[in-house]
Amino acid sequence: MFAVAIAGLLLAVTSEVSSQSRQREKEKELLYIGGQFREAIALYYQRTPGTVKRYPEKLEELLEDKRYLSMQRYLRKVHADPMTGKFQWGTVAASGGGLMGVYSLSDQRPIKSANFDTADQSFAGSQRYSDWKFLYEPPASIAANQARP
Repeated sequence: MFAVAIAGLLLAVTSEVSSQSRQREKEKELLYIGGQFREAIALYYQRTPGTVKRYPEKLEELLEDKRYLSMQRYLRKVHADPMTGKFQWGTVAASGGGLMGVYSLSDQRPIKSANFDTADQSFAGSQRYSDWKFLYEPPASIAANQARP
């Protein structure tokens, strides 16, 4: 009877460690995919023809930029959100129109809470994955926001 109880306890501990390990892997994947979205949005914005820069209106525009005669791709595909397993992402609207970022729709609490890369420093201490917003702000826009009181 004692051996069965010990085996059950070991199984529960192993299951918890395995679950946390899977969640950490999904977090890493979310950080990678979110970074890919941020980079694709930045390229779309920076490569806007003409002088007035603009963001994509929808994520699919990152797959094929129809503003050019030749094929321009910033992403190969719209990835699924690793935390939800769905292809649906939350989007952050830019003040002048278009999408300036994406985020997971998961309300799950993250394991990672510190030691983020420079671009993701704002994620520190977040309560949910949906708080991890992968945004692109042009450098002039960032400087203007920091200058405001």
